[in-house]
Amino acid sequence: MAGMGVPIVSVLRFGVFELDRRTGELRKAGMLVHLPPQPFKVLALLTSDPGQLVTREEICQQLWESETFVDFEQGLNHCIKQIRTVLGDDADTPRYIETLPRRGYRFIAPVETTRGSGSDQEAVHPLAPVGGAVPDKDTPHRNVSTAAPVDVRSGPRARPSEGTQRGEPLQRHWVAAASVAAVVAMLAVLMALNVAGLRDWLLGRAAVPLKIGSIAVLPLENLSRDPEQEYFADGMTEALITDLGKVSALRVISRTSVMHYKGTAKTLPEIARELNVDAGVEGAVMRSGDRVRITAQLIQAATDKHLWAETYERDLRDVLALQGEVARDITTEIQIRLTPQQQARLASARPVNPEAHELYLKGRYEWNKRTEEGLKKGIQYFEGAIAKDPNYAVAYAGLADSYGILADNGFSPPEECYPKARAAALRALEIDDSLAEAHTSLAQILQSYDWDWSGGAREIQRAIELNPGYANAHHLYALFLSGVGRHAEAIVEIRKARELDPLSIRINANVGLVLYLAREYDQALEGLRKALELDPNDIDSHIYLALVYSQKGMHDEAIAASRKAQDLSAGKDQTSNLALAYVYAVAGRRGEALKILAELKNPSRGSYLPPETVAEVYAGLGDKQEALTWLEKAYAEHATYLDVLKVNPAFDPLRSDPRFQDLLRRMNFPP
Repeated sequence: MAGMGVPIVSVLRFGVFELDRRTGELRKAGMLVHLPPQPFKVLALLTSDPGQLVTREEICQQLWESETFVDFEQGLNHCIKQIRTVLGDDADTPRYIETLPRRGYRFIAPVETTRGSGSDQEAVHPLAPVGGAVPDKDTPHRNVSTAAPVDVRSGPRARPSEGTQRGEPLQRHWVAAASVAAVVAMLAVLMALNVAGLRDWLLGRAAVPLKIGSIAVLPLENLSRDPEQEYFADGMTEALITDLGKVSALRVISRTSVMHYKGTAKTLPEIARELNVDAGVEGAVMRSGDRVRITAQLIQAATDKHLWAETYERDLRDVLALQGEVARDITTEIQIRLTPQQQARLASARPVNPEAHELYLKGRYEWNKRTEEGLKKGIQYFEGAIAKDPNYAVAYAGLADSYGILADNGFSPPEECYPKARAAALRALEIDDSLAEAHTSLAQILQSYDWDWSGGAREIQRAIELNPGYANAHHLYALFLSGVGRHAEAIVEIRKARELDPLSIRINANVGLVLYLAREYDQALEGLRKALELDPNDIDSHIYLALVYSQKGMHDEAIAASRKAQDLSAGKDQTSNLALAYVYAVAGRRGEALKILAELKNPSRGSYLPPETVAEVYAGLGDKQEALTWLEKAYAEHATYLDVLKVNPAFDPLRSDPRFQDLLRRMNFPP
């Protein structure tokens, strides 16, 4: 009877791909690949009439009926880009989708269509949702040409005489055939419903349990196509990472690492393998005036299976609430149980001043460059945000971070930067005590400038409690533990920071530094080589490499590494210049070391000279008096890297001197 059989399955085959219009699945060589719903519909429409132009107007009429926010042109371009990425197609030399400028698209690969048997030979509409529902008969759609119906049994079509024995009653065959048909129909229904994983079992696919303990939020795409709006998309990405990082049961990859994949052609499973995560979040953001829309989708990495998707649209004043809602929905989907405190943190979001928020995002965009110019420009944006909203806590936190890194990177004297950083961090926490970033900034000040070791530990532990996924907090805690001589704990913590931010050059370099301070020189060399695999031009990694080689007595290698650092900075980085002087001193090349020192101490250079690093050079030369003189100068300035004085191998020649021991006492180092 018509319409009473198993729903007809319609599968389009082109190249190594199969597109199932009933289930909404795309497969490559039999393996399921992820394609979001809207791009899937576009692909289904294009393949429904291969070789023919499908105009942009037709696509708009059929697929963008209720579009009210995202401009159709931008949305379609985004869909085509996603389709080409999945198919491995190229717009300039297409194998599948040809662009006809200002007109539309044409699917140019051969397409075979296979349809299940049944008395009803209705074509399944290419845009039908899962379950086989067909649009209203008045809905315009393209005709779908199909191949001849095929037998449901595998193998060639059986001849009537096959499988029978001479004299066997014909009625028995009719009964057997009816029984087989009933079983096939039942299996088809069960497979369609995937009851108890039956479809996966019958197709030889192992069921993958939904167990997600780690996640990467890939850079949200800027749908505005305006490069000047990149800061907004990047800021929203970072905010979502921050919110998810507050969930202690979830390991969330930090911004620094995921930004390596911005604009990449790699698939999500490839990225997930590189970052060692169970799932990924992809999406896009669009801002129009004071409205913002985010689309997000959750994908299981092992199977490339689409687990969840949602679109959110809010007024810009409610953007913080929007970010928290997305994070909560993701944790709900992956069945992560939130503590009451975590639920409260994700739900607590006050309205923001849109102008202040925009300036804050621009400030973070500049801050993330970690250059002197970027940090100073970021400070201007943060101050502008505060002028718009004096109670905007995160802007104060950004200000504290900026001043802290200016001092930490040797761009400005600590006594100029740390007091400003302290004031900003304290104001941020006065407004909102739940900001992990502000607690981390305050911890850095207490540790590096005040030498308040217990206070620094308290603040950094509070930051980790508030945001267990904040890699920078684990990073700073590792340096604190290293500075006070708790090396085993420091190594564990720096490796935790690297798990959260595996592609961060700074963290990878400091893995080597922590191992160097622990005097694990061979492990330090291994860690620094890995850091240089990520970025062969990282100056800090070459400097630390030089220090390790020097301690191992490998003087030629130490000199080569420090010269490389000096070349990379074009001689402008004082730390790399002093590193070369130090390795010359330890190698016994006294004259060359003193020559570099004389040049650097010339007032005409006008650059800040870190006194603790000058002291290292004199210690390497065996000049204890000059080394201690410069250490006293560093003490007076509260120099940044004096916080590792207790464990720094460069100062081993001074350790027995009572003046050195007195300096450690005045710095309040724990016994």
